[in-house]
Amino acid sequence: MSVHAMVYTADGVDRYDDIDAAIATSGETWIHAEAVDPAELEALRDRFGIHRLAIDDVLDEQTRPKTQEYDSHTFVLLKTAQLSQREGVEFGKEVRTDSVGFFIGEDWLVTLSAIALDVVEPTSARWTQHSDRFANRGTDFLAYHIMDGIVDDYFEVLDDIEADIEAIEERVLTDPGPQMLEELNGVRRDLLAFRKVAWPAREAISYLSRGDIPEVDDGNEKYFRDVYDHLVQVVDLIETYRDLTGGSRDIYLNAVSQSTNEVMKTLTVVATIFIPLTFVVGVYGMNFAESPFAMPELYWTYSYPAVMVGMTVIAGLMLVHFRRQDWI
Repeated sequence: MSVHAMVYTADGVDRYDDIDAAIATSGETWIHAEAVDPAELEALRDRFGIHRLAIDDVLDEQTRPKTQEYDSHTFVLLKTAQLSQREGVEFGKEVRTDSVGFFIGEDWLVTLSAIALDVVEPTSARWTQHSDRFANRGTDFLAYHIMDGIVDDYFEVLDDIEADIEAIEERVLTDPGPQMLEELNGVRRDLLAFRKVAWPAREAISYLSRGDIPEVDDGNEKYFRDVYDHLVQVVDLIETYRDLTGGSRDIYLNAVSQSTNEVMKTLTVVATIFIPLTFVVGVYGMNFAESPFAMPELYWTYSYPAVMVGMTVIAGLMLVHFRRQDWI
């Protein structure tokens, strides 16, 4: 297991190899564990009194974001999000999420993820840049900074999805190919999956901003309300983009239906033209030459050319009529 032990002070960020040494140092102590090893994870759980159910929630990718209070700490589960190329689809991406557990104690913060995530260095860089303003604000303020970075990444994902939607909208009228519907449905599935992450995350952060959590200082509640506002924007954008994809899908289906109607209209015109021609051919195809009631024109030298010219005239008149009616 990879464990990062850090202490955030007004002078910057100090890193430690020993967890106990980091806890003993004054400042905001943050322990980040990733790529979990069961034995070391058990030691970490015993050291901070982390409940086993909370750890199971972090390791279970199906668990939705939430906030839960325990005796010695508050547990918050959030999910990171990023777009990755969808397998087997040339144009299309999918939202990949990974769980991050926050265990906020009185003077310590432990974060846990099942895989390696890029959260340590960005947080350290932001703290170092503003260490004089961030120091001595509590581990809950440090947790806010990490959560704020995760939520900011949500907007980057939405920007990429918006670009995909705009590209699809440009193609839906000019090139409504068979793969278009699959791409639209893929984007809608991604938005639905993203909504399942953002919606409960909004409720989890809202719980931190209401003043019900003892580990969250009253002066830091406004920062969590700011993260909550960002999540409200994320949820609103997801709903807006779902409506846009729904509209694009309707346009695509209408375009396909219109194309089908045009084909059917053309086939109907062709079939209608051949109805009288078939009648003429059927009448003169009756071989009753030996009958006294046989058609006399059968013995006319120019009967065949006359019939062909007559059929051509009939077809031409029908085409002119259809043109005047704007059917073709």
